[in-house]
Amino acid sequence: MKKMIVLFTILLMLSVNIIVKAKNLPETKEIKPYADDWYVTPEDIIRDIIFPYIDKRVMQEYPSNDYAAFRWQAQRIVGIVYNNNHSYDISISLQVPDERIAPVNYAQDLVKVRVSPSCDSPKIGCGHGFKVEVLDYEHMNK
Repeated sequence: MKKMIVLFTILLMLSVNIIVKAKNLPETKEIKPYADDWYVTPEDIIRDIIFPYIDKRVMQEYPSNDYAAFRWQAQRIVGIVYNNNHSYDISISLQVPDERIAPVNYAQDLVKVRVSPSCDSPKIGCGHGFKVEVLDYEHMNK
């Protein structure tokens, strides 16, 4: 009887040990914030906000050119103007692949975007939500 109890105790200890090991999941690594590994400028932030709107406009300007719609590049921010209605007009030069231009294959365009940050302040007299709109699109090499 003693042998049965000892054997049963050993089996019970082994089974509990196996169950405990099975329930211990590997520790998850700490996720570092994105900004720790990357240098982000205000220009990067502005581009992240307005790129989807510029993307839609490039698709409108070059409707039959799928290559242009997915391969356009922003060259630089040409200017930022603050308006008295608490919005910003941002002008950006673009480089768009275009099959119509033979030697270079890139068209130079200029797009003007208005960004209106959300504002609800009776003190400065504004009460509007966040809004981005493309004001003007110019083809520079035509």
